[in-house]
Amino acid sequence: MKQDAETKNQSEKILLAAFHCISSKGYANVSLRDIANEAGVVLSQLNYYFKNKEGLFTEVIKLMAQKYLREVEQCLQKGDAPRDKISSLIKYFREMLKSNPALFRMLYDLTGLALWSSALKDLLCSLFKGLSDLIEKHILHDILMRGNLEGYSPKSIARMILGAMLGTAIQVILDSEEENLPEALNAVEIIFEESLA
Repeated sequence: MKQDAETKNQSEKILLAAFHCISSKGYANVSLRDIANEAGVVLSQLNYYFKNKEGLFTEVIKLMAQKYLREVEQCLQKGDAPRDKISSLIKYFREMLKSNPALFRMLYDLTGLALWSSALKDLLCSLFKGLSDLIEKHILHDILMRGNLEGYSPKSIARMILGAMLGTAIQVILDSEEENLPEALNAVEIIFEESLA
């Protein structure tokens, strides 16, 4: 029993070190040795606990996905009306862009890796599906769209909202000099409000 706890502590320590290294330096600038040093373990322990580099990054994506899904669900539970919930989601994105842009950078970095790895691709697809499902469940459930959005399914609208927000977030990260970019998130709210029945 004690050995299981120690194994879990070591693997969690390595996982958190990998999460920190990748989110602060980026995948291309991090070696397994950097992660081992950050975790305070020998390099061979990374292979022992995670088999290989892809196994470690798979677990990092799972950790990141849990964090995003938990935080987005918490913010979508605020307020009663769909307008309140979309406002809460936009506020969350703005605050994260300001206080924790490393989490977004890591998401985009690992998304790029997922283009070449089917295991990572499946995890990232699951994350994006989970996020759009939360938007659909908490904001679009039982709402009839009108105007240009009439006839589109709530699932399609949820994906559009998520895509617009993530697309704006990447622009903010790439062009930190442009002060008005975070305000572009308001466009999502405006489109949403004009399309409500």
